[in-house]
Amino acid sequence: MCRLLGYATAGADLSLNDILGVKNVEDFRELSEIHNDGWGVAQLATPAETPYVRDGGAPSPETGVKIYKSTVAARFDSTFEALANEPARGAIWHLRLASSNLPLIMENQHPFYANGLSFVHNGDISDANGRNIVTNRSYPVDHSVLLSTGGRSDSAIFFAVILEYIGFGFPLDEAVAQAVRELRQAYPKSSYNCIIQSEDQMVALCAAGREKTSPRIVEIYDEYGRGQQAADYRVMRYRALTDAEGKQAGVVVSSSGYDQDGWNELENDQMIVASNRNGTFRLRSI
Repeated sequence: MCRLLGYATAGADLSLNDILGVKNVEDFRELSEIHNDGWGVAQLATPAETPYVRDGGAPSPETGVKIYKSTVAARFDSTFEALANEPARGAIWHLRLASSNLPLIMENQHPFYANGLSFVHNGDISDANGRNIVTNRSYPVDHSVLLSTGGRSDSAIFFAVILEYIGFGFPLDEAVAQAVRELRQAYPKSSYNCIIQSEDQMVALCAAGREKTSPRIVEIYDEYGRGQQAADYRVMRYRALTDAEGKQAGVVVSSSGYDQDGWNELENDQMIVASNRNGTFRLRSI
């Protein structure tokens, strides 16, 4: 039960403040009044050092991956301000509201990272009786792959299933689609809204099992006097980015909860597949 945000550019290093504007960034951050179980970000950027140089260790990278995770709410973490000003050609952000009372531990903070992929998820993968997938010891996920995610939550299991399909040879977007199809066989009403990022692509999916906001989410938002913001809780929206000449230069996609006037709404079971190399993107259904 979280808030997601991600962007991919045409290879240009831009900060979150550049993408959204300072006011919208602050409004996104303030959602951590409710989504207060920690936050995190994974950013891609071109390192200052020359790539592929062998200096005694591994060759210097062509793309630098920076990941920050905290169990402190974003509104109380000064690092958020610094990273919102950090340029990146692609980044995914996450504000956490822990699902099904899963523990507030660093292992369960997003983004998860494995095999060059960073992943964030908004959803509670549970059955009709409220039993979370983490209690299902017989669910057929490769435990060595799950261990590689570093997590213990339902989101980590979701990520592990995606990694399995990538291991089978599926491209990133189809691996996400296949993982959702599989998980829905046992957990059809769960939410699989997510964003996954590689060094070349960002894939953002809206796949809510219940498009209507659950009463529990409404109750939580009402407790903070933000009940009106819960109406479109499962919605994800996107906006094309343009450069100074008005040419397409990428895309930003986000959960709801702050001003997104003029943005387009992702349909349920629809994903954005974007390049963080040239800024092109397309829509597809799962």
